[in-house]
Amino acid sequence: MSVGTILLIILVLILVGALPTWGHSREWGYGPSGILGFILIIVLILFLMGRI
Repeated sequence: MSVGTILLIILVLILVGALPTWGHSREWGYGPSGILGFILIIVLILFLMGRI
């Protein structure tokens, strides 16, 4: 597995963990998952372009 694939998997897991449906993150709102989603989109675009 390449570094980009591992990074993409880790970001997806972090994004799922930051969703406000979980008990530990219910008070956070959508801020953390929105920021992590934005980072995930950037990494996915870079991965598809072959930069990572």
